[in-house]
Amino acid sequence: MNTKNKNKITIRKYQSPCGELILGSYGNDLCLCDWQIEKHRSHVDNRLRRVLDADFEDGSSPVIEMAVAQLDEYFAGERRSFDVPLLFVGTDFQKKVWNRLLGIPFGKTLSYGEMAAQIGMAKAVRAVANANGANAISIFAPCHRVIGSDGSLTGYGGGLEAKTFLLELEQVALR
Repeated sequence: MNTKNKNKITIRKYQSPCGELILGSYGNDLCLCDWQIEKHRSHVDNRLRRVLDADFEDGSSPVIEMAVAQLDEYFAGERRSFDVPLLFVGTDFQKKVWNRLLGIPFGKTLSYGEMAAQIGMAKAVRAVANANGANAISIFAPCHRVIGSDGSLTGYGGGLEAKTFLLELEQVALR
């Protein structure tokens, strides 16, 4: 395959207290912060490669270093919001859901049904859940803050232990 004309997604690993993440940048934007163990890793990677017409290359970039610094602060309980520039790669509907994730306050949760209603598609609960599952920028677009309508923790790319860890981390930081 001729990769000379391909764009580049720079990636590096990040070891969080609750699992390994893969960070990726495209140009000056973060396009990837996904769990290494994520069962849909290949789907996310294939979507990024296809839509951005890009190949992955190990390394780092200024936006990845910014993301690392902000993740370090977040996990130390010193950061409640992020200002890393993000690039969402997906359908218009997915982008709508992912942008709504950005509005969920630190330490708060929202059900999939509430989220569907807030984006004007109250009957699209399953589609909202699927879009959350396809989120390639975990933590920065905080899909861990979305829960079941009964308050239960439902699926999460990093696993339910990581989701629990993140929600508890935020609760402790609020105290």
